Amino acid sequence: MHIAIAGNIGSGKTTLTQRLADYYGWQPKFESVEDNPYLADYYRDIPRWAFNVEVFFLRQRFKDMLAINQSEVPVVQDRSIFEGVYVFAANNHAMGNIDERDFDTYMELFQSMMRVVRKPDLMVYLRASLPHLVEHIQQRSRSYEEKMPIEYLRNLNLLYDDFIYNKYDGRKLIVETDHLDLRDNENDFLDLTQQINKELGI
Repeated sequence: MHIAIAGNIGSGKTTLTQRLADYYGWQPKFESVEDNPYLADYYRDIPRWAFNVEVFFLRQRFKDMLAINQSEVPVVQDRSIFEGVYVFAANNHAMGNIDERDFDTYMELFQSMMRVVRKPDLMVYLRASLPHLVEHIQQRSRSYEEKMPIEYLRNLNLLYDDFIYNKYDGRKLIVETDHLDLRDNENDFLDLTQQINKELGI
């Protein structure tokens, strides 16, 4: 069993991943961005290093997918390979940080990878408005997020919607989170688990 939690920065992916893992007794899988050796260079010179940083993330997420596919333990995953491709790499491409030739190569590599891995049994998309995301980001006070441009978040939100509604063809559950508190409101959380159970037939 493999559930992937998708959503923009500040949507509550990490919190929900841990809560679902605790509730179902499943293994949580979190992504460690600090392991990417290109990140420091990327933030110094984004156009020069965008392709490198995205290829490294793609490789790492592919390895994660292989491990999850082979796992005998159910897994709930915070951000999947699909978001890396259709949201973050696509955003770098749209902003001109990855040129057409490199992006075509990247997408061909991704498509080849998809021939040997299975999609998650369910993708849970935490859909949130821009004000909701900004509020959450401000509440958690991470210094590297506080300088994040609003336009960047807006672009990611558009790419997330396009990814979920137009590009991802696996089983998905869309959760409108603006009026939910999946961290502290037990009723909201249990309502979501019932929706997940229904989608998975468990």
